[in-house]
Amino acid sequence: QVHLVETGGGLVQAGGSLSISCALSGDPLNSAVMGWFRQHPGQEREFVAAIRWSGGTPRYADSVKGRFTMSRDNAKNTVYLRMNSLKPEDTAIYYCASSKLGSLFGTFDSWGQGTQVTVSS
Repeated sequence: QVHLVETGGGLVQAGGSLSISCALSGDPLNSAVMGWFRQHPGQEREFVAAIRWSGGTPRYADSVKGRFTMSRDNAKNTVYLRMNSLKPEDTAIYYCASSKLGSLFGTFDSWGQGTQVTVSS
């Protein structure tokens, strides 16, 4: 098991940018893939992006492709989500997740507490 903590959420104007971070603690060998999900009140969490610690091309949801960039810093056990050209529809609680599986389509095992991102019109 790993512990995940998201930081960096806030209020941004439409068209603006924001970066959020997720720090992993515990044994990083128990994490093969890191992901970002988002959730509106009363709704299920939806996939945003995922990346392998070992590298390779990140996977993105179509709704954020070309606007969001996921990256990693293995030395800091931290992943990031750079959000550009933000839209009001991007408003959600953003959650960090970890998976022991090597597939970017696999099940995620651990979750952070979430950080609120609000995009104003």
